[in-house]
Amino acid sequence: MSLAIMIVSAVVAVALVVYMLIKKADIKLTLMGTGLALLFISVAMGSDVAEDVPALLQPFQVVVEQFGKTLSEAGLVILLLGGYAAYMNHIGANAATVDLLTRPLKHVKSPLVLVPIVFLLGNLLSIVVPSASNLAIILLATLYPVLRAAGLSTLSAAGVIATTATITPTPLGADNVAVATELAKHPEYSDLTVTDYVFTQTAPIAIPALLLMAVAHFFWQRFMDRRDERRGYVSPEAKFDESGAVRVEGNALFRTVYALLPLLPILLLVGFYVGGAATGTEVNLSVQVAVLICWLVSILCELVFKRDGKGVLTRGSEFFKGMANAIDIVALLVAASVFVAGLQGIGLIDSLQQAMQTATPAGWVLPLLLVGATGLIVILSGSGTALFYAMVPLMYELANVAGIDPFAVSVPMGMAGNLFRACSPVAAVVVIVAGSTNENPMNIVKRTWFPMVVGVVFMFVVSMVRYL
Repeated sequence: MSLAIMIVSAVVAVALVVYMLIKKADIKLTLMGTGLALLFISVAMGSDVAEDVPALLQPFQVVVEQFGKTLSEAGLVILLLGGYAAYMNHIGANAATVDLLTRPLKHVKSPLVLVPIVFLLGNLLSIVVPSASNLAIILLATLYPVLRAAGLSTLSAAGVIATTATITPTPLGADNVAVATELAKHPEYSDLTVTDYVFTQTAPIAIPALLLMAVAHFFWQRFMDRRDERRGYVSPEAKFDESGAVRVEGNALFRTVYALLPLLPILLLVGFYVGGAATGTEVNLSVQVAVLICWLVSILCELVFKRDGKGVLTRGSEFFKGMANAIDIVALLVAASVFVAGLQGIGLIDSLQQAMQTATPAGWVLPLLLVGATGLIVILSGSGTALFYAMVPLMYELANVAGIDPFAVSVPMGMAGNLFRACSPVAAVVVIVAGSTNENPMNIVKRTWFPMVVGVVFMFVVSMVRYL
């Protein structure tokens, strides 16, 4: 293929994707359409992108093959996780978990002490409610009145709630599932499971980063409160309606059992992982099996507590509706794979490999560039995951041509997207918190950026020390 055509095609394609990300257009259609265009360019220049198919049909065959691969691998796990999360929400188990874990905070009298506690607790709850905006809505209903009653300022309470879904290491996260499944396609990582990826690669970096950010939150909110007090700033009256607070009905046993159900898959996976490590046995429990077991346990609990077989079965169908709602993430992964196939078709990956082998740049340059690009696009677009999912199929190839460990790319880039999200005034979670507290989104960002940047710098440095 002509070098000029390849460069022009690649630059236009990447620029279009970045532009559409910033404009918050449907990134799935953008990636799919751009990928198809690149594949047609590749076919027109004489390349074969699919076997045993006429030239004009080859790009479409690539799309079909990517759907098949994704649905049978990462896609299935993501669909099952989406189904279980929806079912937990429908039967009130998520609300029970939030109620159980947040109730002790009502007894904490020192307002600023609540900041690191709520930050860490919110990140723990993100395992149950993976959506940052949905978690913020729940915490605004349950915790915001508690924080204000304890004497915490409006902006401190808003700032900590806006940062409660960041980098909690969990094998139930769709981003971790996507990375682990992609890397497992390659021979040197064929035995990698999402549980291994999370507990051995992300957790050792994420946990100390979370603790450091909790401390940074405390000092930053105290500094900002004192500065606002000196300047005479008074927060406007919040518009939030406390009547929307989550209330869990039932006796203590009911609330306790239901509060544990959303956490059951992670407890099961951790138990098997620790048990296997302690005994030296190879007992790998997949996320798929864990979710199905927990779904069955949840239905049995429903039967015991509700004693309404027909109603329980009807509510059980919410699992499949939740799977349908999770198809968006699967489609995004497919679209990203098609886009990457297009870049490979025009020869960009091979050219990058040759160029990087000749230039031999320092190993940290590629991760730094990707983290920087992630931060810029996330702050401008407000989306912390779209770019990450789009890059998943490229991570191994990019790391390979740079001669570094793929984890040096996947770990910092994935964490950066989730951390920078709270620094964007147009991110859904920031807009929701600002609207509920009647504050300007920029005032919320002033309370969130410092702890998040501390987390980004820490996790990047630790990642580079560990993997390079």
